[in-house]
Formats: sequence, C-alpha cells, structure tokens
Amino acid sequence: MEIWINPACSKCRSAVKLLDAEGADYTVRRYLEDVPSEDEIRGVLDRLGLEPWDITRTQEPAAKELGVKEWARDASSRERWIKALAEHPKLIQRPIITADDGTAVVARTDEAVRDALSR
Repeated sequence: MEIWINPACSKCRSAVKLLDAEGADYTVRRYLEDVPSEDEIRGVLDRLGLEPWDITRTQEPAAKELGVKEWARDASSRERWIKALAEHPKLIQRPIITADDGTAVVARTDEAVRDALSR
C-alpha cells in the first residue's frame, strides 16, 4: 500500500495517523517532491476508476492560471489534464491510497482510509 501525501495537508496527516493506528504496512510518497509521471498518474486513475478532472484541485492558484475550469472534460482532453497534473503536482487531490488489491481511493475521510485498509 502506498499513500501520496503533502505533509502540510491536514487530511493527509489524519490519513497517516489512522493508518498508523491500524498498524497498516504502507509507504509514504511525498508527491510534491517525488512527482508522479504521466504514466503513474494514468495508472492511479485506472485504479481509482476516475478521470483526471475528478482528482484535480481546481481552486489551486496554478489551476486558475491554467484556466482548467474551462477545459473540456472528455476523452480528447484527457491527456491535457494528465500532463497538467504531472507538471503541477499541487493540482492532484490528496491523499491517494493505492490499496493492496490493485485499486485506489482518494482518502479524504476516515471511512475512505478504512475502505482502503479493507481491500
């Protein structure tokens, strides 16, 4: 199991605290320092069953500068979104847990963290 976190994020800290409390075996990836590649983002999206716009933090300054709220949300625009997430990792919703069964969850709640632990 791996968790993508930003240590400055309270939801990330809460998720890590819960993983520790449950005795989970996991690896921390500080994704702002160890930036995921476009291929890694595609893989996580597949595991999540989501599209890149579903995990984009549209209120971030970089998102506003790029104008992502105005971007099309369709198959022909998917690669543009993925490229933006790879180039601006702050836009990636957090935390993301990749579960042992090959799935993933956006773990913004205790319930989502527990869901990942049960997989």
